[in-house]
Amino acid sequence: MTQHPLVNTVQPLLTALGATLVAADEMTKSDVPLVWEGKVVAAVRLPAMHGAMQRLIESVERELGAKLALLSRAEKQRAIRLLDERGAFILRRAVEDVADAMGVSRITVYNYLNALHR
Repeated sequence: MTQHPLVNTVQPLLTALGATLVAADEMTKSDVPLVWEGKVVAAVRLPAMHGAMQRLIESVERELGAKLALLSRAEKQRAIRLLDERGAFILRRAVEDVADAMGVSRITVYNYLNALHR
């Protein structure tokens, strides 16, 4: 598929989301069309919810430049804020998964969340 300028522009976002690009003629109803001057040039296939928490953790690790477990206390608090802003904690077992990734207890994650919402 020839890379359209719109595709080149949104590619970093697709990569960050874990989404894939599909050709316009391979688009399904659940895909998001990329429209340029009234014409569908490609489509975005969003990732399945399975693995969403891991993708969120990985995106925060990329943004902060280290694995969650290696971050300082202040950086871990920032990571919790970023994950919270991105909706991570609406996912089932999110607190447990984040605590495991950070190498802290669930209580610590809850304390960080409570401090955010005061």
